[in-house]
Amino acid sequence: MKKIALHGLAVETDSEKYLTQIIDRLSIEGVEIWFTSDFKSRNTRLLGKKKNIIEKITPDFDCVFSLGGDGTFLESLLWVGSTEVPILGINMGRLGFLASIAKEYIKESLYLLFKENYKVERRSLLTLESNMELFDGKTFALNECAILRKDTSAMIMVKCYIDGEYLNTYWADGLMVSTPTGSTGYSLSCGGPLMMPDSKDFIITPVSPHNLNVRPLIVSDESELKFEIETRNRSFLISLDSRSETIESDVEIIVKKAPFYANLIRIEGINFPDTIRNKLGWGFDKRN
Repeated sequence: MKKIALHGLAVETDSEKYLTQIIDRLSIEGVEIWFTSDFKSRNTRLLGKKKNIIEKITPDFDCVFSLGGDGTFLESLLWVGSTEVPILGINMGRLGFLASIAKEYIKESLYLLFKENYKVERRSLLTLESNMELFDGKTFALNECAILRKDTSAMIMVKCYIDGEYLNTYWADGLMVSTPTGSTGYSLSCGGPLMMPDSKDFIITPVSPHNLNVRPLIVSDESELKFEIETRNRSFLISLDSRSETIESDVEIIVKKAPFYANLIRIEGINFPDTIRNKLGWGFDKRN
């Protein structure tokens, strides 16, 4: 790896040494180090007069280091977009599903990275199509697309169609379409199933449904999902991962698989089953 970009939030005082550790190791490896403009503005004191600042990630980058939690990783993905540049998630806080490298293991992880003891996991994304401009054109998500009632307004009615065929009308606080990666996020908290990251499916998960017999549904990620929304105050929220916008109920919404992928770097010894067990507390049983 010869050209790497760093992106993240403001580095806390007790984590400054880890940023220094990263920069020093990359310099030793002869890597051309760049910083996103957001990362530079959030860490002006630490980065000083460094001039390798970028406004976009281009395909010639070998990797992007995401320094923060899972939310920061999703923000890094917005910088990467359709370039499919691999992202390495280094967690500056607690262990995450996406930012899986704990800051205490940065030294060992970078050693394995430059020894090429890693693999790149290709994760599917979803994309939102609409008859109006949304999210400044960045209409893709790694976790989920959610349709939600606005503030404390009454529940909304969401008609769902799969490949043009009517499925159901959901009376609920909302409805989301989740990717396998997103199955460990918002969908999980709403009762959705866990899925292995390489699954080829979407999860349709209702949010606080008012039909008690409604359950999450798994559909092929080759499906095209269309939604029609009715609400009393004629507006509702739509979100893509951590971003959200208020839109009118007469908007047309279609969710389907994106034509590009997110590439996650997984260091040897770190895998999805291990992360699941650690995050969800599986196996904490005397019989294990």
